[in-house]
Amino acid sequence: MTAAGRPRGGLSIGAVLSQLRPDFPDVTISKIRFLESEGLVRPARTASGYRQFTPADVERLRYVLSAQRDRYLPLKVIREQLDAADQGVRAADAASGQGRRITRDDLLARAGIESADLADLEQHGLVSAGPGGFYDHESVRIATTVRAMARHGLQARHLRPFRAAADREVALVEQAAAAAHRARADEVVRELAALSVTLHALLVEVGLRDVAGKRVSSR
Repeated sequence: MTAAGRPRGGLSIGAVLSQLRPDFPDVTISKIRFLESEGLVRPARTASGYRQFTPADVERLRYVLSAQRDRYLPLKVIREQLDAADQGVRAADAASGQGRRITRDDLLARAGIESADLADLEQHGLVSAGPGGFYDHESVRIATTVRAMARHGLQARHLRPFRAAADREVALVEQAAAAAHRARADEVVRELAALSVTLHALLVEVGLRDVAGKRVSSR
C-alpha cells in the first residue's frame, strides 16, 4: 500500500480508465462504477475501500463495452455470457471434485434423459464418470444441453468436434500454465479459462451470424 492507502498491486479505477479510453473514448469512471453495481465486474477492495482491478477485470470490461457498442447486446444477455465464462473458471478451480458426487440415476433424472442417451454421450466422449462412478454438475449441464440440441436434429455423434475443440483448448491452457512461473500457474489457468470460453463463444456467434446471413441472401 502507498502512504495514501491506495493499492500497490492491483489497478486503480483511474488506471483502468486509462487502459480502456483508447478503444472506448466515451467510457467514464461513472460507467465503470455502474457496470460494477450491475455485477458485471467485481474488483477486490482494499482495507481502505479502494477498488483493486486485475488484468482479468479489465478484459471483462472490454468484453462488456464491446458487446454493447458493436453488437448492441443488453446487459442481461452480456451477463449470461459472462456467467458461462465464469463456469469455465469454476471448472478449472474444481480439482478435487469434492461435493460434486452425482450418481448415474441422479444424472438421468436431472437431465431428463434415458440410460441409452447417457451411454451415447459417454461413447462419443461428451460425458464420463469420475472415480467411484460418480458424475459432476457439468455432466448434468452437458447432458441437458445435448438433449436440447437433439430437438434440432443434432445427436451426440454430431457433437464430437465440440469435444475435440475443447481438448485442444485445454491443451493450450496447460501449455501456457507450464510455461508460467509456478506461483502464477493457477492464476494463468483461471484467466485463460475465462478468456477461452469467451473467445469460443464469440467465434461460434460470428460463424452462426454468417450462416444466418447466407440463408437470408439465398431466399
